[in-house]
Amino acid sequence: MRLPVSLALIAALFLPAPASADALVENVDGMTLDAKGELVRFNGIVIGTDGKVVKLLKRGDKRPDRPDWKEDLKGRTVIPGMVDAHGHVMSLGFRALALDLSATRSLGEAQDAIRRYAAENSTRRWLTGGGWNQEVWGLGRFPTAAELDAATGDVPTWLVRADGHAGWANSAAMKAAGITATTKSPAGGRIEMVAGKPGGVFVDAAMALIEKALPQPTPRDRNAAFIKAQDILLSMGVTASADMGTTIDDWMTYRRMGDLGILRMRIMSYSDGVDTALQVAGSGPTPWLYGDKLRMGGIKLYTDGALGSRGAWLKAPYADAPGNSGLPFLTDAQLLNSISRGAMDGFQFAIHAIGDRANQQVLDAIDELSDTYKDGQRWRIEHAQIVDPADLPRFGKHGIIASMQPVHQSSDRAMAEARLGAERLAGAYAWKSMLANGARLVFGSDYPVESPNPFEGWATGFTRQDAQGQPFGGWRPEEAVSREQAWRAFTIDAAYAGFGEKKFGHLAPGMRADFIVIDRDPLLASPSDLRSTTVLETWVGGERVFQRAAQRGEGGR
Repeated sequence: MRLPVSLALIAALFLPAPASADALVENVDGMTLDAKGELVRFNGIVIGTDGKVVKLLKRGDKRPDRPDWKEDLKGRTVIPGMVDAHGHVMSLGFRALALDLSATRSLGEAQDAIRRYAAENSTRRWLTGGGWNQEVWGLGRFPTAAELDAATGDVPTWLVRADGHAGWANSAAMKAAGITATTKSPAGGRIEMVAGKPGGVFVDAAMALIEKALPQPTPRDRNAAFIKAQDILLSMGVTASADMGTTIDDWMTYRRMGDLGILRMRIMSYSDGVDTALQVAGSGPTPWLYGDKLRMGGIKLYTDGALGSRGAWLKAPYADAPGNSGLPFLTDAQLLNSISRGAMDGFQFAIHAIGDRANQQVLDAIDELSDTYKDGQRWRIEHAQIVDPADLPRFGKHGIIASMQPVHQSSDRAMAEARLGAERLAGAYAWKSMLANGARLVFGSDYPVESPNPFEGWATGFTRQDAQGQPFGGWRPEEAVSREQAWRAFTIDAAYAGFGEKKFGHLAPGMRADFIVIDRDPLLASPSDLRSTTVLETWVGGERVFQRAAQRGEGGR
């Protein structure tokens, strides 16, 4: 079979170098945490033909006499590749190739950006994109179809909110999807109404009413989106990521990339439901494929929506929307049944729960099922943003993993205060309490909801501040973790959460040689400087897979 020219060229660019023996990466200011979380320093790495670390070298250690190849990194800082415990790989790529509204600060700015995009893409059947946030705009309400019509005219347009839990449609999109004044909100979703008619915003499960009408991406579109996402992640030092909600089409894209030798990062895949997992993997998790670069080992479930769209399921009504307590997605019986169907075949579960009532529902389910499915099951609760303080100790039972995203706290704090009121924030974004109660804390970004830059999340983890250093002293600073704990949550423990801890997440003999070269010491940098860290090079399995333009031409392989 002949490959399309574009893919053949890409594959040729990324073909691994010939097998080598005792490769040496030398002259580094290296630092890693060991399996116990203790700091280890080194100044060289010996890498075997299998892409694994043979030895971390310290001053005075004998170097290989005749390495097959040698790389001098000129004293630069080297740390393990960062691991994002919660992201959406294909969504990142598609978002980067579509209209991105994440930088807009008002409805007017968004409308201007939409007009420009529409003019530049006049041949498209639909206009798509996302990243909008009415809270950032200071709108005080959701935008409307009429406001989108003013920027798009009669071209069907669908724009997903920053958190992925709501979408904004124009009138042409609603017409194409058959939405009328009599269309009912589905279970687990809500159609926002304006003057008794659908207003243009569709929350959670209601998003499917519009998305069913969207033109489906072609395999070529998917290839381009994956390559774009991988480029972004590797440039930011993310060498491994959980992919939350992998579809059949996503999985086939990853397999195509692996078959062509284009898959350079590591993906811990969590299917978008039990049926997908069984269709892909059959009677249990797949093996690690392509040199430990791809594995489907888990299943993603949703129990509620998000705070921004008031879809998070709360124990009491929203402070700023009396009578609304959010949207439960599953009954208790449905949740238990789904977990049982997957867990009996050894699949891990990663369960989205943002509101305190949703977290309680998941904790109740784990309590009920943990004795039945205890062999190898690492229970994961994704986000765990708002937790009743009475439920925090329950995270320490059954080895529960609290998979949380630091930048959500800095982005959401003002909104969380408005949605909940100050008296209900005691269990909000409670990282230190999770550790104190015995949970395994792991960090990610939830890209493309937030930037995948792990250094922003790392800095937020121990400061509880945003990029402007606000609020002074940190928001609820008693829940900050230490700098080293935040680093561990983005490396060792994020790998553990995806059953990768014996393969990547730190540097040690026998581990994959995944590391990044950065422009500063992350343990000495101020929080603002840490956020500004530049990744100069990224290596995966002993192969350099990213090099910043200014670094090229300085020698090396």
